[in-house]
Amino acid sequence: MKTLNLSSKARRTQEQPINALIAAALANPKLINLAAGLVDFETLPVEEVAAASKAILSDVRRGRAALQYATTNGLGELRELALKHLEELEGKPASTMRLSADDFVITNGSQQALYLIGDVLIDPGDIVIAANPSYFVYTGTLTSFGANVLAVPADENGMDVDAVEQLLERLDREGRLSRVKMVYCTSYFDNPTGLTLSMERRGRLVEIVKRYSREHRIVILEDAAYRELRYDGEALPSVKSFDPDNSHTIIACTFSKPFAPGIKTGYTAMPPDLLYAVLQQKGNHDFGSASLCQHLAVEVMKNRLYEKQVQKLKENYRKKRDIMLAALEKWMPANEHISWTKPRGGLYVWLTLPERVDTRGVGAMFNLCVERGVLYVPGDHAYQPDESGKIPTNHLRLCFGSVPTEAIEPGVERLAGVVKELLGTGGDDGAGAPVEAVNAALPKEVVF
Repeated sequence: MKTLNLSSKARRTQEQPINALIAAALANPKLINLAAGLVDFETLPVEEVAAASKAILSDVRRGRAALQYATTNGLGELRELALKHLEELEGKPASTMRLSADDFVITNGSQQALYLIGDVLIDPGDIVIAANPSYFVYTGTLTSFGANVLAVPADENGMDVDAVEQLLERLDREGRLSRVKMVYCTSYFDNPTGLTLSMERRGRLVEIVKRYSREHRIVILEDAAYRELRYDGEALPSVKSFDPDNSHTIIACTFSKPFAPGIKTGYTAMPPDLLYAVLQQKGNHDFGSASLCQHLAVEVMKNRLYEKQVQKLKENYRKKRDIMLAALEKWMPANEHISWTKPRGGLYVWLTLPERVDTRGVGAMFNLCVERGVLYVPGDHAYQPDESGKIPTNHLRLCFGSVPTEAIEPGVERLAGVVKELLGTGGDDGAGAPVEAVNAALPKEVVF
């Protein structure tokens, strides 16, 4: 058969690592899956959605509207509710950000909004600045557009915005500032680390981006998917709230994480000229998101079913987070090179191990963990290479979202057992059996 000539974009698009993780989980039904970034199965709001569906479909006129096509920018009532909801989260009028319902688009989850924004902004060779580590699904999407994703460090306060400024200054000196289109930032309880951009850095990031928007406008894409899943700590205003003229920031939100991913509905606010371009592309994609899902979102928002579900999830996830953190404290070996994040919200904990422990999917640790019945996300997927091409290989992501509560501690215990085995008992940094020797003895069918 002759070769199929795929587009350059298709050739740049790589398989997402999550596919291999799902395959590993399916191959072993007894596996404790600390990798899947899914919401809790037991807390999905079946009764609430059933009641909302009945309310919609028992009214023939409303039911027909819900089963008809919607407009490309989304149901007007839902956009108004999204605007009001954002005002409640920010604690101030939307007018202070120069926002109205006309500046919102309803998408098939926030993921579609992220894709469309990249699609209308990025040409091959353009630059996007992100944190290291960062949400690997979207950095993979950006790469498929041909973007050059340049990463800056992150710490306990989120993306290092001083490093963003230094990078922009360097790109300016090199004559490449014109290629910078966007800064991508997960501002609340990020995927993969669970950390949050500090209050001090939010306004400063906007100020830096505006200052370097000399010949063209650079925008900040604020991914706020986990914003409402806050378990403790103060509620922070969005990065968007520091942009009073709605010119340099986008905020992408979703109903998936705080309510139910099955309704696949998100809402995003952005500058008007960018929104126009996004709507042209969305029209080519789907003519508008599913009407029935939008009507469901309206119903649960109006009747406060959404608010109740958010509180239910927060109580459930707070308990799971605390169990995972306590289990890590209990089972992980005492070692100055072992640490983990303590997120105040979201679904993820980021674990750092001694540099000699290879957490990659082709490494000893991953294979041993699958063999012992526990799964994690290798941290190298979330990194962009540094200037020497190096990527850290001693980190991993744990998710407590969908794993049963009673399985969290056993899962961490299995994970810690593998870490102890790899490190051995000698020396600070562990002088146990060589990684290569352990790796050679493992079954190769579980690597990816």
